[in-house]
Amino acid sequence: MKFMDEKLLDLKGMSCPLPVLKANRFLREMPPGSRLRVLATDRASIGDFQAYCRETGHSLLAWSEDGGVCSFLIRRHTDNAEHTRS
Repeated sequence: MKFMDEKLLDLKGMSCPLPVLKANRFLREMPPGSRLRVLATDRASIGDFQAYCRETGHSLLAWSEDGGVCSFLIRRHTDNAEHTRS
């Protein structure tokens, strides 16, 4: 099921750290609570997106890999302030 507020960012072929950096820039422009699906082919993206979401407060709702393409579904955090770690 694709939600109306879900955007797709195709970053296949880019190497670490570009997928996370580009996704971060894209997420900053999205409204709180919206979803971003990122497609990437760099296997390092798996750990990168897990760490990125942990550090920023965004939610990594799901990730999968099919045929060498990783798909990440991220929900932008709903807090308007920047996420800070305690």
